[in-house]
Amino acid sequence: MNNTKDRPKEKAGRIDLMFRALKYKNFRLFVGGQSLSLIGTWIQMVAMTWLVYRLTHSPLMLGVVGFSGQIPAFVLGPLAGVLADRWNRHKILLVTQSLALVQALILSLLVFTNLVEVWYLIALSIMLGIINALDMPIRQSFVVEMIENQKQDLGNAIALNSTMVNTARLAGPSIAGILVASVGEGWCFLINAVSYVAVVISLLRMKLDPYEVKHVKKEIISELKEGFKYTFGFLPIRYLITLLAVVSLVSTPVTMLAPVIATKYLHGNASTYGFLIGAYGSGALIGAVFLLNKKNVLGMGRLIAAAVVLFGLGTVAFSFSRSFPLSIFLLMITGLGMMLEVASTNTIVQTIVEEDKRGRVMSFYAMAFRGMSPFGSIIGGGLATLIGAPLTLFGGGLVCLLGALFFYKKLPLLRPLIHPIYLRMGILPVVAQGVQDASRVDSPTVD
Repeated sequence: MNNTKDRPKEKAGRIDLMFRALKYKNFRLFVGGQSLSLIGTWIQMVAMTWLVYRLTHSPLMLGVVGFSGQIPAFVLGPLAGVLADRWNRHKILLVTQSLALVQALILSLLVFTNLVEVWYLIALSIMLGIINALDMPIRQSFVVEMIENQKQDLGNAIALNSTMVNTARLAGPSIAGILVASVGEGWCFLINAVSYVAVVISLLRMKLDPYEVKHVKKEIISELKEGFKYTFGFLPIRYLITLLAVVSLVSTPVTMLAPVIATKYLHGNASTYGFLIGAYGSGALIGAVFLLNKKNVLGMGRLIAAAVVLFGLGTVAFSFSRSFPLSIFLLMITGLGMMLEVASTNTIVQTIVEEDKRGRVMSFYAMAFRGMSPFGSIIGGGLATLIGAPLTLFGGGLVCLLGALFFYKKLPLLRPLIHPIYLRMGILPVVAQGVQDASRVDSPTVD
């Protein structure tokens, strides 16, 4: 009987553990606003990709548009990191989100007035890419400002943020597929514009401590060099970000070439494409929910290696699939692996980075995550034109498997460098207590 009575309490405790970062009001507001906006963002992304393919029927042009929208993250990412360490992150986010709203409105007007051409789409992709290049590292760093107990709840906040992103990835493409097929791409862009209003409102409602203006004497170039030296001089961060860059490079064609797979190999339409992207998002959502249940960052190194293997195997199998149900399942596996790798990398990096360099390090994280995508787009589009989409995906999966093997072999080298940081933060309480006990034994006592 007692066991039965305890079950509701255990269930409630598990739920509280999964969503513990929501106890912070600013983070709740952030999640609420972003949840709506990210659905709109995914609706726009799917509609944009479909619109480009409808206008050109060219895998190469899909790569060109993808490259145009993502290359600013690679070029401007380090500068955004310096700004994130110097300026008020809250105010910068208000500006970037407002500008993204304007970009979506322009897109919708072009479609509704039948003035849209692929060259306009390239220009507007560059505009949004510049906005996102500034927004992403600052937003990643801003998450830390909203979490008061970073030691215990930062990982959970990052997992919740990833859950939010991938819930939107699940819902957005499916909604976009229906909207594109029924009312056209213009309404997708307009819905995204409206969704940004929720973000702006949530940011305005936050109550933050007064921001202390940092009087920095260093030149921007000096700070860039300092951030680069720290990021790639500290081996754990170097290998984590390098693996993320490799996976991001070869994973971009999975979603970019989805319209080609949907129409040419699965003989479907816009709805088929939307469901494929939705399956990728559902797998990612499963991964995010798994991470919500992790109490700390211990074991995440091995998890990252396993996740990249999962992504690589899923991509290789997807390249051979000619069945719609099987393709849905394989993209779920692929999305699961990608989510576990990206979010786990984010959590470890945010945990071990020095606070005064957080913005710059997260800008390199953003470069690895988003900045490699333009190269993946242009390479993937070019290879798909030459050898076909399936072989392009197959090659990308193999590269991921090799990257996972390399990273796994480096783990014994990384652990001794990370453990002292975990001890200092109290993430390894048992070991920390053992050290304290040992010092007491060695210390002289007075009777």
